[in-house]
Amino acid sequence: MPTLKSSYLGNLRTQMIHLQSGTEVITDAPVDNNGKGEAFSPTDLVAAALGSCMVTIMGIVAEREGVDIAGMTWEVTKVMQAQPRKIAEIIVDFNWNSETIDSKVIQKLKNAAKTCPVALSLDPDIKQTINFNF
Repeated sequence: MPTLKSSYLGNLRTQMIHLQSGTEVITDAPVDNNGKGEAFSPTDLVAAALGSCMVTIMGIVAEREGVDIAGMTWEVTKVMQAQPRKIAEIIVDFNWNSETIDSKVIQKLKNAAKTCPVALSLDPDIKQTINFNF
């Protein structure tokens, strides 16, 4: 069974519907690539997926360890390469107050993040710069 149903809406815009939940995502081409930049670009979604996947896997480990990571935040920076046009680097900066968490658990969280399915699925040519500010 398909995961998504998608359609091209014209003007470099797409619509995707997640079939299990009905959640809708719109993409737009970025301004620097003939688009309006009014929504996530497809490459923005790739970068966003990396950060979200890392936190999801850290959440699984945190629950197993009895740690609450609620309040963790992150910023993602996508760096594009010009020729050929593709993602060159994704930078993820995690921020979290972990003062009361055991250093062994912190290391488990960091290791989990780096082995999330998206991180492991990205082409090795895409540099992944991950900063843990905790």
